[in-house]
Amino acid sequence: MKCENCTKKECSKKQKNDDKSNTLVDPLSTNDENEEKNEFHKLAGAKIFLSDCLACDNCVTSEEGVRIFQQNQKEFFRILNLNKKCDTSKHKVLAVSICTQSLPYFAAKFNLCVNDAAKRLCGFLKSLGVHYVFDTTIAADFSILESQKEFVQRYRQRNQEEHALPMFASACPGWIQYAERVLTNPVTPHICTAKSPQQIMGSLVKGYFARQQNLSPDKIFHIIVAPCYDKKLEALREDFYTPLYNSQDVDCVLTSGEIVQIMEQKNVSMKEVAEVAVDSLFGEIKEEDVVRHDGRRSDGYLEHIFKHAAKELFDMDVKEITYKTLKNKDFQEVSLEKDGETVLRFAAAYGFRNIQNVVLKLKKGKFLYHFVEVLACPGGCLNGKGQAQTEDGKPDKVLLSQMEELYAAIPVRLPETSMHVQKLYQDWLEGMDSKKVQETLHTKYCAVHQTASSMDIKW
Repeated sequence: MKCENCTKKECSKKQKNDDKSNTLVDPLSTNDENEEKNEFHKLAGAKIFLSDCLACDNCVTSEEGVRIFQQNQKEFFRILNLNKKCDTSKHKVLAVSICTQSLPYFAAKFNLCVNDAAKRLCGFLKSLGVHYVFDTTIAADFSILESQKEFVQRYRQRNQEEHALPMFASACPGWIQYAERVLTNPVTPHICTAKSPQQIMGSLVKGYFARQQNLSPDKIFHIIVAPCYDKKLEALREDFYTPLYNSQDVDCVLTSGEIVQIMEQKNVSMKEVAEVAVDSLFGEIKEEDVVRHDGRRSDGYLEHIFKHAAKELFDMDVKEITYKTLKNKDFQEVSLEKDGETVLRFAAAYGFRNIQNVVLKLKKGKFLYHFVEVLACPGGCLNGKGQAQTEDGKPDKVLLSQMEELYAAIPVRLPETSMHVQKLYQDWLEGMDSKKVQETLHTKYCAVHQTASSMDIKW
């Protein structure tokens, strides 16, 4: 049986409907009979329905599978418990960063506006013992700005550099995993080198914020609240690890659904939680209202890069973008014409059926696009499998529709207009085009040849 999500002949995901009981994985269970019983241990006993991710079949090694299972509520509670003990040498500063695409889920789930949901989520997390709660918008600002610059550079080098174009977006970890481990060399040189918002947030918290607080990075336990499970895999990448401090940039990823499970086990509704302003990376300053970037269900790389490239390369101001739907609503294109010639052609390809069509065109040499915003989930990031599914693993269409409406209502802010971003470029990164920018905000994506035995992992 061929899997629609990869080029392997068999896929464990095809079996999930045959035996639903086997898809309930309990990564929180423990064999340690002496483990201390306390409020957090009690909470950690829940089973999580781990829904489909994109790292199916041979994409996940056994070692990675073990480390993924460590990224759950139990690890979160372990750190909270350590902080309750008298041995201060083991205490950690707990910092949680919340993806913008997760907030509409909490808002829809509890019938709140997005701003209230952000404040109440912050209040709930701090009631558990979290010290700082951040919004990841500033990290997405950096990721978009760096992607814009890289596209313009690649476009100008397209006649000299074989793999300059097309450029594929790099923000989706499911797509990256698939490209590196299944598609390999024909595709990986085309992936933008800008880090995803999650991993830039890791650099901000473990780098800039740690320095501001006079903390060693290993003294911070950094959690990301995200829409999908693939971000757990992304946090494990070797290029997001600092050997000097034995510290990952992101220590743990919890999905939006896993946070709600904690609330349910605590018998807490977000409507009962006190509102607390979200923290800023800049000392006592608190975040204001939630903002987002252009884009219907994601951070809007296509729209930002398209408008930036039109101005930088062709001196054309594009105010509104008109999408042309191709085979389905998750495969659309945008083009720019000048003097009767098409000078830019971008595409958005969401979901693996569309991704496979795009890759097939690339391999056949029939590729017309300069840039493709690739997202593994049909419908984009709001439809991440960690928040937009029912308990039996089916898409929650009603909830998703509510989330899309809430997300669209969030005010848009251009990354170029953020004063904090400009300040960080100068004070933290030593300038817009410095060596530190490349070291901190970029990484390299390349073919990965599996050496360890693969793990048939049920998400």
